[in-house]
Amino acid sequence: MKKFWSKLKKIGIFKILLILLLIAAAFFAYRVYKASQAIKEMIQTSVYTQTSPEKRSLEKVLTGSGTLQPANSYSVMTLVEGEILSCSFEEGDVVEKDSVLYQIDSSDVSGSLERAQISLDQTRRGYNDALDMIYIKAETAGQVVSLDVAAGDHVSMGQQIGIVRDSSVMTLKLPFASADAKGFAAGQTALVTLDGSFETLSGRVTQISGADIAGLGGMMTRNVTIEIDNPGALGTSQMASATINGASSTGSAYLAAKSGSVLTAKISGEVKAVNVKEGGYVKKEQTVVTLGGSDIDESIQKAKEALRSAELSMESTRDQLDNYAILSPISGTIVDKAYKTGDKASSGRILCTIYDLSYLEMILNIDELDIMQLSVGQEVKITADAIEGREFSGTVTKVSVAGTTLNGTTSYPVTIRIDDTAGLLPGMNADASIIAARAENVLTVPNSAVVRGNVVLVSSDSPSAVNALPDMNAPEGFVYVSVKTGISDDDYVQITEGLQEGDTISYIEQSAAGNSWMNMFGGMGGGTS
Repeated sequence: MKKFWSKLKKIGIFKILLILLLIAAAFFAYRVYKASQAIKEMIQTSVYTQTSPEKRSLEKVLTGSGTLQPANSYSVMTLVEGEILSCSFEEGDVVEKDSVLYQIDSSDVSGSLERAQISLDQTRRGYNDALDMIYIKAETAGQVVSLDVAAGDHVSMGQQIGIVRDSSVMTLKLPFASADAKGFAAGQTALVTLDGSFETLSGRVTQISGADIAGLGGMMTRNVTIEIDNPGALGTSQMASATINGASSTGSAYLAAKSGSVLTAKISGEVKAVNVKEGGYVKKEQTVVTLGGSDIDESIQKAKEALRSAELSMESTRDQLDNYAILSPISGTIVDKAYKTGDKASSGRILCTIYDLSYLEMILNIDELDIMQLSVGQEVKITADAIEGREFSGTVTKVSVAGTTLNGTTSYPVTIRIDDTAGLLPGMNADASIIAARAENVLTVPNSAVVRGNVVLVSSDSPSAVNALPDMNAPEGFVYVSVKTGISDDDYVQITEGLQEGDTISYIEQSAAGNSWMNMFGGMGGGTS
């Protein structure tokens, strides 16, 4: 290798390389000079177009195409099988939400529903009976005259635990001579005399026995029952006699409470609570004693579970029955009817299809570069090839943030609603123009006049030339000024700052600019100049 490099040095290879570099640099400098000369030539030959900013109205419009869809659609299916007994609609008919579309024969399920109802009633009674057993209640209102248990005691089924007596009304059963008793009548007033105090109270005849009884001395008597409102001091230890229509009873008898009840345990268990003290007063059906214990608790739990199971069975059977009446899920138009009266419906099959045609929708896929310009409520112009010469109005109702990426480009679905649908049908192809922004009577320049995003070339004598950018070299007689832009359309862009109507702007139109630059640099890749 050392010998090889020494030979190269001898023939001056480095001098050759240096010469080649100098030749390349000279060629590049020549091409740059030629390009600068071309720019001057473009200006001199009026390649630049001159104009002034003008006021006009602008609309930023985004366009796209899509297929019209109904506002809502629903395929009505059945979950059951059976003969269709009725369906009173045809294709094209308008139906209301929850109206009956199909009635399917449900005779088998109706029998199951009746059996489920009977089972539910039985288990509910069993649960209520189980609850009644642990609550010992007063069968009548009155005073608890005796209470034989306390909390913690164990009682057996049928054991008496207390007595409730209603002493507000007392009864008195007395013997009267049969000859006198035959003339008495229910409701007749009786004068009651208390033994010992000889106090008299008013009573009323409630019952007259029809059987004669032999009394003392062989006298024939009949028992007469009298009720007396208790003024508060009467008790069952008090005896009394009575006179009715001037006839006196043949003897005295003890007063008795009109009503009362014996409290009896209906189930064996432990006394969990005594809710009323002895001597206290209770209402009818008021709980006096509560029973409990592990056996009772387990019995109640089983009855409760059985009731819940019967309720679920009933609900399930009722739901099955509901499936035999097919209701319309939405208000709309029948567009397809697959089954009619007399047909046998199969589970999972589509019976009919309903479209809500109150309005139509279409979805446009908008490029990621434009999506931020759209928002709900923007106006849309719709045209359809199937309806020539007519434009429809729409509104953006949804701008989705769920984009789809394809070949490195992401687009976002935008939903458009069309309320004026006269003549339009689902499935038609339509073109949409979304007015993303609108500006009225604003200062504008051609799009080509704005270079580098915010720079415009103006003549040196323009009013805005005083704001020339000193670090940018412009052709002779021109300066560059910075501007702020607003919305734009295909031809013009709004100028919000940096220019005024008296300015003269210069720019190269897109086609001319492309041809000029091709001419200037077309040979630098090895082509002819």
